[in-house]
Amino acid sequence: MITDNNLRVSTAQAVTTTAVSTDKIDLLQAREIGEGADLFFVFTVGTAFAGGTSITFQIVTDDNASLSSPTVIAATAAILTASLTAAAQFVVPIPPQVASLGERYLGAQYTVSGTYSAGTVTADVVHNIQDGKKFYPSGFTVA
Repeated sequence: MITDNNLRVSTAQAVTTTAVSTDKIDLLQAREIGEGADLFFVFTVGTAFAGGTSITFQIVTDDNASLSSPTVIAATAAILTASLTAAAQFVVPIPPQVASLGERYLGAQYTVSGTYSAGTVTADVVHNIQDGKKFYPSGFTVA
């Protein structure tokens, strides 16, 4: 998984209540973001969450830079606090029609149930997702 600072919408953002990402992607800039390829939002927990009940990671679009009236275009299910440990990753595919929605900005929203006393998230748009969770049995021989 290769990340790009221009495609990062949250950098170790503290999330204690429902909030939108600190940054956003301006879809009107003259650049091709994954033209013709599948793209994903990867939400990575930096500091484990504590105190709340659950969080939902959402991909949003909006016509204003503050993301104050976001439209949710994709999301995870509610993720319980016990799963929000350091280095946990959650992947949400970006719907391919995002460019045709007529919204200028792309970002993330964190919808919180309860109030967290700790927890940070980094959110990136990526082309390939990292699948480093493969396990193989020990004691095998390669011939």
